[in-house]
Amino acid sequence: MIEETLQEATEKMDKAVEVAKEDFSAIRTGRATPALFAKVLVDYYGSPTQLQQLASFATPDARTLLITPYDVSALRAIERALSDSEVGANPSNDGKVIRVVMPELTEERRREYVKIVRGKGEDAKVSVRNIRRKAKDALDRLVKDGEIGEDDGARAEKELDALTKAHTENIDELLKRKEAELLEV
Repeated sequence: MIEETLQEATEKMDKAVEVAKEDFSAIRTGRATPALFAKVLVDYYGSPTQLQQLASFATPDARTLLITPYDVSALRAIERALSDSEVGANPSNDGKVIRVVMPELTEERRREYVKIVRGKGEDAKVSVRNIRRKAKDALDRLVKDGEIGEDDGARAEKELDALTKAHTENIDELLKRKEAELLEV
């Protein structure tokens, strides 16, 4: 029972850290990467489709991204989705590929991105703490119902606290790296 509860909490916390990584990678740092467009949805024949399923990406230089659609008829829809996205991209197409040149980040814009990253990091830590709370409630229920002893419950709670601490530290480390990357000129 204890192992199952801790295992489930670990898996959920790992997922929360993965979501934080994905969120951080979607925030631009002055370099053009396909990860910036991971959450861009294109209206492809009436259904929202991820851009990465509709096109291939190439980065000829640090600030330019070439997007080559697999289906040329989707070119306009992809261009519209890029223009409407929060990435701040200004796409241009030549009939076959879409060229996205990422503008230089100003100091003010970098600071805004740092605030966004901190908010996403805090959301991830809140998620980890909520997972901890649910697991602790489950452990307390097991103790109350007499399925496990109080000593076992206390030991499991210490393990749960160590898990929570490790995952929040992992998020903090990811956050620190992303902030340094954003503030690097």
